[in-house]
Amino acid sequence: MAQGVLPFKYEEEKKDSGMTALGGLPVYLDLATTMRLPEIIEKHLHIKRQGWTDSQIVLSLILLNLAGGDCVDDLVKLEGDSGFCRGLRRIEQSGLKRAQRRELEHRWRKEQKRCIASPSAVFRYLAAFHDGDQEKLRKTSDQKAFIPAANGNLQGLAKINAEMIGYAQRCNPHEIATLDQDTTLVETTKVDAL
Repeated sequence: MAQGVLPFKYEEEKKDSGMTALGGLPVYLDLATTMRLPEIIEKHLHIKRQGWTDSQIVLSLILLNLAGGDCVDDLVKLEGDSGFCRGLRRIEQSGLKRAQRRELEHRWRKEQKRCIASPSAVFRYLAAFHDGDQEKLRKTSDQKAFIPAANGNLQGLAKINAEMIGYAQRCNPHEIATLDQDTTLVETTKVDAL
């Protein structure tokens, strides 16, 4: 790259050294493994039967959020970091017996090459949380705000959240909980955005 105003220049690494710009994410993966989050997700969500597991997709969305991703399309940035992908694969397979690793491999019709689900696969997954009947109610409602009733998949997410809070409470019990809600405004150009 051309020299800029500052007294250094960027050089692209020609070979894959396995370095990652997402070095803080493995700590969260370690926490997720310690609290058995993948097992909790698989216990409460039963959306995926083939390909990516529920826990792989949900954890990739959690990691995307922690890495500062703005949208599902930013999963490409996680996938593009070879050092992160190598660590993720190692953590996903840690503690699995040979039969469990083979079962995970057999979820795929072809050989799995990605470490993170593609944005299109995640969009299809997220569609399972959408309830068309609730959307019809929202459109016919004259209220400005509409909170839809939770379908089974959303109830599964609530159960996962409850187990995560239970884990935190077992590790560090408190009698009072403070809920800190922060409003985030995200500009959108979609006509149908609420």
